[in-house]
Amino acid sequence: MGMTRAICLLFGVGLLRPGPGTWGSAVALAAGIAIDRWLGFPALVAATLAVTLIGWWALRAELGDTHDDPSEFVIDEVAGQWLALLFPAAAFWWRGMDMVWPGWVAAFVFFRLFDIWKPWLVGRADRRGDAWGVMADDLWAGVFAGVATIVAAGIAHGVLM
Repeated sequence: MGMTRAICLLFGVGLLRPGPGTWGSAVALAAGIAIDRWLGFPALVAATLAVTLIGWWALRAELGDTHDDPSEFVIDEVAGQWLALLFPAAAFWWRGMDMVWPGWVAAFVFFRLFDIWKPWLVGRADRRGDAWGVMADDLWAGVFAGVATIVAAGIAHGVLM
């Protein structure tokens, strides 16, 4: 197995069944929490940018001119999940606190919801049929999930009621 394929498969995580996208998101969540906890929020931002660029490069190499989005390719889930996680991580970092479980659970649940449902910009990106579309639909799902996480936190804490 070549390096670009290994990256796309998240070193084999994408081969887990059922639901390789959910497995990829779960592994990404655990790694993202570890990065945030032990290296800090700025490291999570840097890691998110790095995995997005590296993932897009690997997807371009593996997909070529095809219009496929193989379910076993889950590097895009890592980028999207980490983007969703940045929203609660930023809120906790801003307040000088460690991120606690409701924030990362919400980021995971909302990310999976938007990644599967594919509303609006998520679906539009998914329909592009190229490597950037494979990555972009998960990034849009991550943005939507991050915003939904912050809105849910505002409602839960009475800020938005």
